[in-house]
Amino acid sequence: MGSSILLVSFALVVMILISYEPYSWMGVNASDVPTSCDHYCNQTFESRHQCYKWCEESAHKDHGYKLYGYPYSANTRRVLAVLYEKGLSFDPITVDLRSGEQKKPRFLAINPFGLIPVLVDRDLKLFESRAISQYLATVHRSTCTQLLNHKSYKKMGTETMWMYIESFEFDPPASILTQELAIKPLVGQKPDYKVVNETKPLLEKVLDIYEERLKNSSFLASNNFTLADLFHLPNIQYLMGTPAKRLFENRPSVHRWVAAITARPAWKKACDVKAWYGKKMNGY
Repeated sequence: MGSSILLVSFALVVMILISYEPYSWMGVNASDVPTSCDHYCNQTFESRHQCYKWCEESAHKDHGYKLYGYPYSANTRRVLAVLYEKGLSFDPITVDLRSGEQKKPRFLAINPFGLIPVLVDRDLKLFESRAISQYLATVHRSTCTQLLNHKSYKKMGTETMWMYIESFEFDPPASILTQELAIKPLVGQKPDYKVVNETKPLLEKVLDIYEERLKNSSFLASNNFTLADLFHLPNIQYLMGTPAKRLFENRPSVHRWVAAITARPAWKKACDVKAWYGKKMNGY
């Protein structure tokens, strides 16, 4: 009888500690936990204090990542969003697209295709923003935002399907409109409105399908934010600053989805040029 009372008392103390201050008693300060981790740990069914501990360790551990990129580059921002969603540390190495640095011999020795971004993980070198993103989401599957479902083949299949849809259906017309309506004006060039008018219906067709999907789902692959949503962010961010924003705003479910994904703290940081240049700079 006495031992049972002791066990119940101990359990109550633990519950009070966890509910009152879920991670400070484990030596993890709230200010040290990345925003995305904080949100994930409050939603997960895993042990909260262990979850916060993983996130804190991940945020401060040097993984040895080097990211060659440019902070205004859409593809670089795609990878940055994953790094920040996961609370990962990395070394940014600027490849200045304005001066054509990506086509110079010293960068071609890193990526012979002359494209950014490039992620270097010790002896591993990865090109292509979506491949890099999937790699990071898989390696760090247990930390912070769960960007891929590794527990259900069916859910992973659905996520992969929408990732391919982004790549083959959404990205081609969206990238053309981004180039014409957002990038060209930034460098003092005039958009080719013939190309714009030919491309808009192609993107509208895709967004009509998205609208129907999003009427019944919070996000594209499921009711959770995943890489399938994240991959869309770079083009959407640029297009929402152009007249093409009406293509998204005229579709209520798409508009709601765009507002949700662009408001994520990790994405806002990915778009913050100061966050890139404020980190330690490395040469080649």
